[in-house]
Amino acid sequence: MDLELVDTLRSTGAARQFHPEPIDDEVLARLLDTARFAPSGGNRQGWRVIVVKNPAARVALRDLYLSGWYEYLAMVSAGLVPWAPVTDRDAAGAAVAGAAPFAEAGAAAPGFAETLHTAPALLLVLADLAALAAVDRDLPRYTLAGGASIYPFVWSLLLAARAEGLGGVMTTMPVRREDDVRALFGIPPTVAVAALVVIGHPVSAPRRLRRAPVSSFAWVDRFGGTPLSGT
Repeated sequence: MDLELVDTLRSTGAARQFHPEPIDDEVLARLLDTARFAPSGGNRQGWRVIVVKNPAARVALRDLYLSGWYEYLAMVSAGLVPWAPVTDRDAAGAAVAGAAPFAEAGAAAPGFAETLHTAPALLLVLADLAALAAVDRDLPRYTLAGGASIYPFVWSLLLAARAEGLGGVMTTMPVRREDDVRALFGIPPTVAVAALVVIGHPVSAPRRLRRAPVSSFAWVDRFGGTPLSGT
């Protein structure tokens, strides 16, 4: 067993606070050069990436991000899982209607979302819909499988950043304003917004993460059956 790899997987958490040091294009290209070996359906490699540098575009992207972020906080405060397919929509709507205090709090004490435009590197990850074999496309629920050809690339990008002594986080909040993001960056309608990856030199050092035990989510033979145990 590669203990170094296992330790890395167990300690690569989300970094949202960064030193102001910029990330050179050479470094970003190197990260993407490693991430491109991620698996994808049919090896079609449907990911596309826009490195957002223009200051005005960064501010506009931040503003689009914030509209969804305050809705997210309002729903969490109401005890809801934001936008989960099974979340009560009326309850979510009532929570969102009261989102103004969260915007006011963000203005008074800016955090990651409010300062997004100042992050060292912003990488908008897109999905070429023509490259995705979304086998659940016609099921009577929201589609999920197509992301299997995109998000491993994002995780590989974050792991590659870790190998360079960098940190980062993936956020899907810009998807909430996809049409506006498309207009901002000239993205065609056959390409979807998948994620925004923020990368920089993290303020905090990596640490061992905490997660639910295997027995809480893995069972033998049936959903909710005998928990899988390695002992």
